[in-house]
Amino acid sequence: MAFRFDRARYDERMRWWLHDRFGMFIHFGLYSIPARGEWVRSTEEMPEEDYLPYFREFDPSALDARDWARRAREAGMRYAVLTAKHHDGFCLFDTATTDFKSTNTPFGRDIVAEFLDAFRAEGLRVGLYYSLIDWHHPDFPQYGDRQAPLRNDPVAGCNDNRVFDRYLDYMHEQVREICTNYGKLDLLWFDFSYDDLRGEAWRGTELMEMVRELQPDVVTNNRIEVSGEGYGSLAACDPKPYHGDFVTPEKIVPPQGIRDVEGRPVAWESCVTMNDNWGYCATDKNYKPAPLLLHKLVECVSKGGNMILNVGPDATGRIPDESCRILAEMGAWMGRNGASVYGCGPAAGGPVDAEAPEVGRLTRNGRTYYFHLYENALGPVPLLGVPKDRIEKIRLLRDGTEVPLSTSWTHSDYPDIAFADLGPSATLPDPVDTVLAVTIKEA
Repeated sequence: MAFRFDRARYDERMRWWLHDRFGMFIHFGLYSIPARGEWVRSTEEMPEEDYLPYFREFDPSALDARDWARRAREAGMRYAVLTAKHHDGFCLFDTATTDFKSTNTPFGRDIVAEFLDAFRAEGLRVGLYYSLIDWHHPDFPQYGDRQAPLRNDPVAGCNDNRVFDRYLDYMHEQVREICTNYGKLDLLWFDFSYDDLRGEAWRGTELMEMVRELQPDVVTNNRIEVSGEGYGSLAACDPKPYHGDFVTPEKIVPPQGIRDVEGRPVAWESCVTMNDNWGYCATDKNYKPAPLLLHKLVECVSKGGNMILNVGPDATGRIPDESCRILAEMGAWMGRNGASVYGCGPAAGGPVDAEAPEVGRLTRNGRTYYFHLYENALGPVPLLGVPKDRIEKIRLLRDGTEVPLSTSWTHSDYPDIAFADLGPSATLPDPVDTVLAVTIKEA
């Protein structure tokens, strides 16, 4: 039977995801020990025998998934995704398909199970990342592949005895285990397709039919078809059985959001690193400031997107101190201003044609417009596109303070523009992002 896209079912399973807007990505594995990033085997063309000592050493004695979950919740995140298996093939779950797993290391524990229990206990939605690529499996192509560790080694990387269908059987069985053994999953984050390895090369229809049978409500990304670039078949208005539910721009916020080829908004999530690496990198101190990350989160929401922000725990299982400070700073702002993020989206299509501040952003939830001010005005703040007679109330979101409409003579030349009176101080109440909640009267 030909595949038929069910828009109603799609809209229903996407409801929570489009509401929650902000998630945590966690990249953790053997690569946390060399601490040179999660691609270390590829970038250094490291043979298997040089990587296996990390497996025999793996013992993150300080790992506390409850601490991870608490920090995510306090940062204002509503969902989280953990790397169940990255490209190196090491599994953080107790799979029956391989011995290359966390339960066979000195640590001896099922990290996926602990992650899911801890984050569910904090009330967060849970997801698992799964790499379609596997540099450990003997049947995954190596020599000549664009990124496999043995790509330039015609002897050790020789593909003559590799049977790709055997690898696909293995990979499908691991996805079956993930979808069967760990209760209800909210999200599956596949990674990634490239060159000729995309779509049906992964037996994509068979894979997604199994996923939908076992986890009918799970939200999936688009990387069975594409990588960080490319939108996929749903955005092309020609959804394949393995279409992704959302697009995954990486380390960028799309300049104008994302629309399908017929002009309709497409669900998307910007996946963002705090520094320059996903996995722990001891020398990478290029951390983005919390105010910048908050501005980017708001920008995503204002354009109809989500943000998933990464942490890379170190070899002991601890989230780096720099990341903890960023999470805490973001959480302080989200605790007071989260209503301008959760359940919000672009202002377009609302009851009035409000415009974003010149130095800031605009988000909306129903009749309430959230003016994000990154810089103060000289005098009262103009609320462009909001007729004065349509305003029901204006409140400072951080503490609920009433903000009156200004009657100052200074804007008498602009009688058709509403101005908010934030008082005489030249300093905004919140120097990162002061949010004005402007509620419009019922029509």
